[in-house]
Amino acid sequence: MGLLSTAKRIFAPRNAAYSAAGEGRRTKSWYAPSLSANRAIIADLGKLINRSRAAIRNDPWASSGIVKLVSNIIGKGITPKSLIEDDDLRDQVQVLFQEWSNEFDADGLLSFTGQQSLVTRAMLEGGECFIRLRPRRPEDNLAVPLQLQIVESEYVPISYNKTLDNGHTIKAGIEFNKIGRRVAYWMHTEHPAEFSFDSSKLVRVKAEGVLHVFEALRPGQLRGQPVLTQILIRLYHLDKFDDATLLRQEIANLFAGFIKKPSPEQDPIDPLTGKPLEYDQNGSAMVALEPGIMQELSHGEDVEFSNPPGTGNDYPNFMRQQLMAIAAGIGLPFELLSGDMKGVSDRALRLILNEFRRRIQQIQNNQIIFQFCRPVWNRWMDLAVLSGAVSAPDYSTNKRSYRRVKWIAHGWPYMHPVQDMQAQKMAVRSGFKSRSEVVSEQGFDSEQIDEENAADNRRADSHDLKYDSDSRDSLLPKTETEETEADKTLIKDDKDES
Repeated sequence: MGLLSTAKRIFAPRNAAYSAAGEGRRTKSWYAPSLSANRAIIADLGKLINRSRAAIRNDPWASSGIVKLVSNIIGKGITPKSLIEDDDLRDQVQVLFQEWSNEFDADGLLSFTGQQSLVTRAMLEGGECFIRLRPRRPEDNLAVPLQLQIVESEYVPISYNKTLDNGHTIKAGIEFNKIGRRVAYWMHTEHPAEFSFDSSKLVRVKAEGVLHVFEALRPGQLRGQPVLTQILIRLYHLDKFDDATLLRQEIANLFAGFIKKPSPEQDPIDPLTGKPLEYDQNGSAMVALEPGIMQELSHGEDVEFSNPPGTGNDYPNFMRQQLMAIAAGIGLPFELLSGDMKGVSDRALRLILNEFRRRIQQIQNNQIIFQFCRPVWNRWMDLAVLSGAVSAPDYSTNKRSYRRVKWIAHGWPYMHPVQDMQAQKMAVRSGFKSRSEVVSEQGFDSEQIDEENAADNRRADSHDLKYDSDSRDSLLPKTETEETEADKTLIKDDKDES
């Protein structure tokens, strides 16, 4: 028995194969609980949301970061381009949606693109956003009888969990059927922070009438977390540190001098002016300090000046390092968050922006388009046909062909307009890109541009005008010399940039 115990002690592993999984002195205080995706977030989600909103209200870096993320994700808006094959019907649908997008807000405050910005901000600030699809009556005289209502995360109670008699379960305010499909959301009738809030009033809203926009970071995650979660403590303490430094500088500007006397005198004399001292109403002596003066003091007197602390020499570097961590937590390049472009070349800036834009495109496609725009378009098409605003007799049996749509995000500005446009032109001529794709990347619709170009040409012809933009007389292929010159221009621009 003793030998067996000794063998176990000899061959038992004293540490894990991975140093991060060790239990030594350096990892003794490391708190890493084993929690599921939902238990890890639901217990503290309410506090995270409140602190996130408080930071955005009061901290300039948090507010600026959210504003810049929203402006880059949405910009002027993400617009639909119907892919219906029938040209006349496609034009009709586009015009109808444009008309409806100005009246679909249930609160009557925003357009469709304005609600995209509000949904995005709510998702970033509170981790998620809920949108109710509200069908309307024909007498409401809407282009299509549908409006949207945006509600914040608190409307769906995080702590509401229950097992129903029909076998359905409610987790974090979301009802699931027996196979795990979302069938309903349990909502408050008003925001829980309102004065007249009644927590007993919960309304069951069917899942097909609710959109839930959030970014799932783990499989099975039911609710979203604020984008500032990882940096809330850093923002809080950095704001206090910066404010204390500002106050310290304010104190440093209160320059004062103190006259020390060995003993009281019967005829006190101002040591700087040589005149009798003047007294205020409280009997305190007032001594003036004039600029550039050198004054001898009386025997036994001395002047001592205050020496308040100033800003540390490492303050700028410290703030820069902290802002870099905050920018990383928000998902913004440090240069965009701080506006500090010191030491950043054009080529480095292009690499930074390209990486940032990949993240923006990810949010655009996974959250805003897939979770918000796509279901809104599908419901809108259903009600447009049902209300008679769009004529499609075979819609019920051919929904997919009518619902086909391409969402066009706001385009990015060119980094180097001449060079970038030449590269796009060469890509189209080489067959690597279509002209429609180039136009879509700039946030426009190629059909609309073609119609505008045709209208411009007709108007120019009617006035017997010729513009360089009219390429109808110069559609012949470029000569080899012209192609070579274009290549040389691109190469020269690359060399100049490097």
